[in-house]
Amino acid sequence: MALSFKTRHPSVAGLFYAGDPATLRSQIEELFTHRLGPGSTPHLSPERKKESLGFVVPHAGYMYSGPIAAHAYYKIASEGKPDAFIIIGPNHTGYGTLVSVMAEGEWLTPLGRVPIDAELAMEITKESIYADIDEKAHLYEHSIEVQLPFLQYIYGESISFVPIVMLNQEPAVARDLAKAIIEAINKLGKDVVIIASSDFTHYEPHDIAVSKDKMAIDAIIDLDPEKLHAVVEKYGISMCGPGPVMTLLYMGRDIGSKRAELLAYATSGDVTGDKSAVVGYAAIRVLK
Repeated sequence: MALSFKTRHPSVAGLFYAGDPATLRSQIEELFTHRLGPGSTPHLSPERKKESLGFVVPHAGYMYSGPIAAHAYYKIASEGKPDAFIIIGPNHTGYGTLVSVMAEGEWLTPLGRVPIDAELAMEITKESIYADIDEKAHLYEHSIEVQLPFLQYIYGESISFVPIVMLNQEPAVARDLAKAIIEAINKLGKDVVIIASSDFTHYEPHDIAVSKDKMAIDAIIDLDPEKLHAVVEKYGISMCGPGPVMTLLYMGRDIGSKRAELLAYATSGDVTGDKSAVVGYAAIRVLK
């Protein structure tokens, strides 16, 4: 059955990031050159370098998490242009299904349009037990939307992506989604980069957040999704996107990834100076 064409309009433009195209471009450049950012604007490699399976990237307002996110996008640009991106985020709104895939149409931001790779999206839903075609979960969800202006800044309108949000973030669901994505990529022969969208500890004192987040980050660097789930549960780490990150780690396990690296970490307190109740942000690279 043919799907009707869908256009997803921005939900947090003017809130999490600038709503005007020129101002947004300037804002993104300032994130790259920020004292907590990579230090310079990215250079898009004309040659595709298939080094990274994917990245863990934060999704708060740009003034808070943007400099850390910029580290991931700086590295993404240096590896050239893949066929598509799959952006997996947590479901903050509660709308939609257990795993919601928007499978056709486009997303708008102030920087233009980003088409959905419908073929890849449909194949992922076919291969997954839990994933469904569902637009409701994406209407007001910010965890994917805030990634797109970075990609548009680097690639213009020459990219496509698959948006997936996870309401159920249990390991079994992440394992199933990882398998489905790998099966779909292999079947279609696509060169894909994964973006797993997550912030870390929420609204705890800076020192406590750093201590807790280190345990979660160490599990990610160890490429161990079960360990990540265990430390999040045991120590009450209020990481909002363990499911997307576990999905990336299960994919790494399935393809034989040997290494991950922390690109940058900071808290909102490092940005604002108020360290009484912070949110933690990390950019992490998982290599193939």
